[in-house]
Amino acid sequence: MSAAPQSPARFDETAWFKSTASAAQNECVEVNTAAGSVIGLRDSKDVTVGTVSVAAGPFTAFVSALGADKL
Repeated sequence: MSAAPQSPARFDETAWFKSTASAAQNECVEVNTAAGSVIGLRDSKDVTVGTVSVAAGPFTAFVSALGADKL
């Protein structure tokens, strides 16, 4: 039995942000955490291409590992 397709998460357009380390650059990944349990990721140079949605827990662990130089 296959799971029913889920609707993509909707993200508040005003809640997208880039890392402060890359805020002056134009070719970055933007993040949206406004949906709570789902994180949105998109390409800042072409936001019309689409959004990738990931679970907040694994994404938070990934970012923490990056910050701790564990990757």
